[in-house]
Formats: sequence, C-alpha cells, structure tokens
Amino acid sequence: MNEILFSSWGDQITDNRNSAKQSSGTNSQIALPEKFNQDATIKAFIGWDGIVLRSDDVNIVDLCRAYMAAVRDQSCGKCIPCQSGTNVMAATLDKICRGDGTAADVENLGAVAQVVSSSAKCGIGKTGPVALMHALAHFPEAFQAAVHGGTQVEAGDYQANVTAPCADACPIHLDIPRYVEFIKEGKFEESLDVIRCRLPIPGIVGRVCVRPCEENCRRANLDDAVSIKYLKRFVADRELAMHKGPDYKIEPSGKTGKVAIVGAGPAGVTCAFHLARKGHAVTIFEGLGEPGGMSAMGIPDYRLPRHILRNEVEQVQAMGVTIHYNTAVGRDVKLSQLEEDYDAVFIGIGAQDSSPMRVDGEDKGYKGFIPGVQYLRDINEGRDPYPEGKRVVVIGGGNVAIDCVRCAFRIDKEDVNLVYRRTRAEMPADEVEIVDAEEEKVQFHFLTTPVRIIEENGVVTGLECIRMKLGAPDKSGRRRPVPIEGSEFVFDCDTVVPAIGQRVDLSLLESVDGVETTAWNTLIVDDVTKQTSRPKLFSAGDCETGPGALITACAGGRKAAQSIDLQINGLPLEYTVDDHFRKLFKDVKVYDPDENLGEIGKHRRKHLEMLPPDTRKFIFDEVEQGYSTPEAREEARRCLRCYRVAMVAL
Repeated sequence: MNEILFSSWGDQITDNRNSAKQSSGTNSQIALPEKFNQDATIKAFIGWDGIVLRSDDVNIVDLCRAYMAAVRDQSCGKCIPCQSGTNVMAATLDKICRGDGTAADVENLGAVAQVVSSSAKCGIGKTGPVALMHALAHFPEAFQAAVHGGTQVEAGDYQANVTAPCADACPIHLDIPRYVEFIKEGKFEESLDVIRCRLPIPGIVGRVCVRPCEENCRRANLDDAVSIKYLKRFVADRELAMHKGPDYKIEPSGKTGKVAIVGAGPAGVTCAFHLARKGHAVTIFEGLGEPGGMSAMGIPDYRLPRHILRNEVEQVQAMGVTIHYNTAVGRDVKLSQLEEDYDAVFIGIGAQDSSPMRVDGEDKGYKGFIPGVQYLRDINEGRDPYPEGKRVVVIGGGNVAIDCVRCAFRIDKEDVNLVYRRTRAEMPADEVEIVDAEEEKVQFHFLTTPVRIIEENGVVTGLECIRMKLGAPDKSGRRRPVPIEGSEFVFDCDTVVPAIGQRVDLSLLESVDGVETTAWNTLIVDDVTKQTSRPKLFSAGDCETGPGALITACAGGRKAAQSIDLQINGLPLEYTVDDHFRKLFKDVKVYDPDENLGEIGKHRRKHLEMLPPDTRKFIFDEVEQGYSTPEAREEARRCLRCYRVAMVAL
C-alpha cells in the first residue's frame, strides 16, 4: 500500500483517485514510509504542509477532525486568531462528524482556516489550517456528503505528534520553542525547568554543543538562526550567579532497584539523573579523579570552565547519586561483578584513545610525539605535555585538532601549526572553532599529510609531509586527497600531535561474554532502547556511536535510563509513539532549507562578546562572555515558534 492515492504536500498535487492504476503518480516533495511500526501501515499522513492519502477507506472529513483537534490542543492561546480559530474549526468538524453539520458550517470552515493561517503569530496557527484548506479544495464532495447525509462519521485510528525543526534536529528533542519563549517572557526558572525535563547539564551543553538545532532553525532562512545554544547557557548561568540550584522532585517508580553506571561523562550523568528521578539507587564508577569524562579530559577551560562542569554534576549527586572516582571498571572492579551486584549496568565510557596515523615512526615512542587526546588531558590537568618543545605541529581537521592548536599557544608555544589533508571547506571541526583559531593566528596548512616523523636520538626534530590534491569523492562524500608525487617537504618542529580521530577502549568487557561489538570497536545496542546483547547491560555515548557529539551522548543516556526503569519494573522495552514519529521524521523532513518565509521583519542575531584574540590566546579564561538579561530576551524574541503537528492514520 505504498502508492499515493492523493497528495497535496508542499503544494504539489498528485491525484490518482480516478486513475485506472493508482500507482501512476508520486509526490517528490515527501518520502513517506509504508510502515509506522512493525504492526501498523500508514494509510494517510496529514501535517503542516498538506495531506498524503494511500487508502480510499480513510474518511478525509474525520481525518481533518482528528487533526484539527490535535492542532487546537497545541495552541498556546497567546494570539486570538489561533486560540479561538482552532477551537472553532475543531468544534465545527466535530459537529459535522456527529451528523449535525450544515453547508454553512463547511463554508465557515474555509473562511476561518484562511483567517487563522494568515494572521496567527506562530507556526501552530500558520501551518495548522493548511491541510484543512487543501481538503476543502480537493474533497468538496466528501464534506457535502457529510453535512447532507445526517449520519455520524466513524472515527479512524490516528496517532499525532508535535515537533519543530529545531526540536526534531536536537538529539535529545528539547522543547526548544517553549524554553526560548519563556526567556522572552522573563520566566527564566520556567525555561530551565523545560530544559531539565530531559537535560540535567544545560550550562555544559550551552557552551560546547555543536548546535544541530540551529542548523535546522527556520529563522536562518530569513536572516540568522536563533542563538538557541547560548540562550540555554544564559538561563543556566543566571541561576548559578544567583547562587540557586534545581529543586528536583523524586517520583519513584512502582519498583526501584540498584543501577551501576560506568563513566561520569555526559551519557552516564544524564542516565544517572533520569534514574535518580525515578527513585533508583545509582552508583557511578569513574576512572578519572573528577567528573565529565571526555568533556573534562578533552575540552579546554577556555571553552568549558571546570567549575561549570563540576557544579552541574554535583547537582545530580545531590539527588542521591554516588560517584566513585579513580575507580576504573576492568582494572579496579570487574564488569562481571557489577552485573552480578546490580539490577542493571549502563556503560557510558568515552573515546579516550587516539587513532593511529599509520606513518613511519609513530609507534617508536619518540619524545615529543604526543597523541591529541593525551595532549589535551595533560593540559586540562594543569601540565605542559612536553615543556621542552616550542614548535608544534598538530595533524587533523576535527574539534580535537583545533583544541590542540589553540591550547598550544596557551602553554607558551612559539610556533603552532595545523596540518590537514583536505581543504578548509572539508574540515569537520565546528566552523566557529575554526574561525576562533584563525583569529588567534594558528597557521593552517591544507592539502598536506604526514609521511614520516624525523628524529635524532629518539627525540622529534621534524615532520616530513607531502602535498595533496583532491580526487574523486570517497565514502564520506568528500573528495579523496591524492598525494602529489615529488612534493615532499619537512616541517622543522619538536612536537608532533596527531589528532585524526579517537577510538574506544573496550577492555572492560574481558570479564563478560557475549557482548556484541562492531568492527569499529563500539558496542552494538538497540537504537532506541540502548540494550546490548546481554539483557542487563545498556550503553550509549561514544562507546555506542564512536566519537560523537556531547548532546547525542546525553540523549542516549536518557533513553537507556527509560529502558532500565522499564526492565526493573518487569515491563517490556517497547518503542513509544514518539520513537516511531522520530523515525518517521527522518523521512518526512521537518525542516526545509529552501522554504521562503515571505515578508517577515529581519532582525540579526546577537553574537556573544569575546575576549580579543591577542589577549585570549595566551590564557585559559573563558573566551565568550554570556548574554546580559536584555540581550537574551531580545534574542529570544527572534524565535518564530515553528511548531508542527503531524498525524498518521493507521
């Protein structure tokens, strides 16, 4: 049943209702999967941009009734057209489906839908009536039959969901428009409450998140994306400045248990937070002497001050979570023992090992050759990794490489270089971080790759490199760098820092059998439940995904906590309706980067003030200053509140 009977999605009309063969047309604007879940087929989809029908046994009038009821329920009620208009449309459709409607009701529906769509102030009101207007235009006979028949329409089987482009892109699916709107209204504690429903570390994420939400912000189609990340930081910093903290309410599950968590990084702390809120006894085992995992080990103080990280983890500890520091699972305690002693175990270790470059000399133990992760760890623990060295070459194009070169200046290195085998356009590092490094006068050497480490008496004295050119695209979609024969040259340096990638150390699994892993040395888990092949073991973060975004690790920790709670209570680990919609939205895109927003007043983004490059490059003080209260409220006013309601008929 994957053929389209009718579609108006994106104002592209596909109408096969009178075709001899109904599979004769498709709509290129939407890629609607056949299944909603393993047991239910999608017979129709209705949402912010139109209607898609696959089955003629879907009653279009009842579909609109159910949809407008969902739209009405999501209206914030802060503008009269949306508040009253959605209520009128929902009530009128309900009346028609009861068999009490009139022709005048149908006419009124179209008029009200037009008024609401054209005058509402947010996405709910602007997009909610679109599908109804499409239905009235293309199915007039169905509405006439409903009002002239005088019989009740049988209700269909529907599931609805509300999302927004930013919230859909956020791995942990924060209700971003809501927390931003609270900031606009000066309700800062309420904003934090919305964030902390899912995310216990807003001050951390508000500094180092890679901002997938902002890449899917409709405001960017007009001028600049809303500064979602720094608004999150603002409310967290404001609370800290007022010497306040969250007052978390514990709502115990029907049955509570004991859970062990391996790693006090973002995944482990988020998992602990959600389990503690359910009343479970949580113990974290952390190999380092402080919390944060890779966010503590790999992110310098100028981006993430230690006191911010420690404070937010202490807030989770205050809920009753115990953390054993300097206790490495696999070395100090066996994973098999944790599995025996606890009802469930969550593994949230980061990618704390560096990937090899596969160049001559890297495995010889030369003095001055320091893997990137170790380089950052030493600096973050207050040590110069190689005091004798003054001329540094870092290899790589990701955020770890950028952090390494920026840190090198801050520990008084005289000559700092970054070598990358592709061009600047292909660098995977955050654009903001690249620009900051350029401002700090890091020397970039693109289309260059290392060949051999040069040494004298076991001490690094140089790095032989070769020039590259870009060839055909590789599996990543980026053009493959190809060596230029005869272009070798030597960097005169005394410190070589490879930062081309990270990998996970899974030696902690040695005491247990049957845990499935990938060829990339990560754990295989269910995408949603985060359960491994051993029922009591769950995992998320880098050890599931490989080196990834901090917010993705948090999202995985939250999902694992939900699954662990279900398992302790003897309930099946089933996917929720939200889970199925999240999967659906990967196909039915919530954000259209080519959408024309029409005539909306432009108002540019407020950027954070930064320390001058010549000052900040030599100190570890935080380089970005947060928003003031007026600035935050002004930035929050730029949000278009782009909620979308979606519904499937099953």
